[in-house]
Amino acid sequence: MAEAERIIGTPDIPDAEGADGAEPQQPAEGTAPAGSDGPVGGRGRKKILVLLCVAVLAYLLDLISKTIVVAKLEHQEPIEILGDWLKLDAIRNAGAAFGIGEAFTVIFTAIAAVVIIVIVRLARKLYSLPWAIALGLLLGGALGNLTDRIFRAPGVFKGAVVDFIAPAHFAVFNLADSAIVCGGILIVILSFKGLDPDGTVHKD
Repeated sequence: MAEAERIIGTPDIPDAEGADGAEPQQPAEGTAPAGSDGPVGGRGRKKILVLLCVAVLAYLLDLISKTIVVAKLEHQEPIEILGDWLKLDAIRNAGAAFGIGEAFTVIFTAIAAVVIIVIVRLARKLYSLPWAIALGLLLGGALGNLTDRIFRAPGVFKGAVVDFIAPAHFAVFNLADSAIVCGGILIVILSFKGLDPDGTVHKD
């Protein structure tokens, strides 16, 4: 057997350092390997899990609060929380956040659906915890108001959103609106800091 190996020879097997003696290159921390479509390993999946948890929490808080408002506050006198500065006043809003554009209910419904689709696609390459939180807030808020658009009167995709938080000298809004605004502000901050959803940091 040894004689046969001597005559035939044995194939060259590169060692762990590579054929040229250099150590194999590892993907940079926080980035996906070349040719991949998504984040690497468990850390990427954890960011997606954070996004989903934030979205579910924002959605449930919005849904529960609206259910209570419709059952207890609708067609009732406003409840003063901080005197005239902050009240709970149930209204139905056919427009966008904060009562803007009531004549375009169907359009706002379509926009909300597009936002949800974009967030779901971004989640495939998500590798940043702050972005996971921001997108989770946007997703939960968009789903909350989209639920109203679909299931509330006057009809499917034309439903009026339930608003109830009424600060003085400001439009009435709900928890979904708050989640969307907070998520949007966080995205602006992250963009100014040069942080991308995949964890890449751009420094000027």
